[in-house]
Amino acid sequence: MNESKLAVSIPMLCTTVALLALLGGCQTTPKTEAGVAVEERTPTVGGAGTAGSASSGVSGTATSGTMNPLKDPHSILSKRSVYFDFDRYEVKDEFKPLVEAHAKYLQSNKTARMTVQGNCDERGSREYNIALGQRRADQVKRMMALYGATDNQVETVSFGKEKPRNPGHDEGAWAENRRDDMVYAGE
Repeated sequence: MNESKLAVSIPMLCTTVALLALLGGCQTTPKTEAGVAVEERTPTVGGAGTAGSASSGVSGTATSGTMNPLKDPHSILSKRSVYFDFDRYEVKDEFKPLVEAHAKYLQSNKTARMTVQGNCDERGSREYNIALGQRRADQVKRMMALYGATDNQVETVSFGKEKPRNPGHDEGAWAENRRDDMVYAGE
């Protein structure tokens, strides 16, 4: 076995052993009530809920029972928006763990596909905002490629200012609209 395969398999083995030890210690299985609705949440503009370990809930297995990690509200993968500063397309440090987690998910789920949708606030011309939204989406795609997602798994599109999340006309609304949304195929 060459060194690169050994370097990848040792952390995977340690993770597997830790999971088996954790599961072996469980005495009961939690019960869930049928028909209980799960509330979908969107991260706040400040990125609350995106900090922390990028690897939590990234593997192809669900974090609780059979729940899809993309829909598990306790998983970083349930967060789907990256927010930007005014007239900028650099990914802020607070959103890098989120981008990395989605890239790792794509890396471990080779058939998964996503579209990164670039958006802008209402200021600026239509043409300018389409170009800025595209730069934002392309920047997230480049980061995902660095973290292991393949080029054919991630598409980009810009909506410019055409799909605002918040219809207001103040800084709070504009901050919510300067974003990329990650949408998986089939959702």
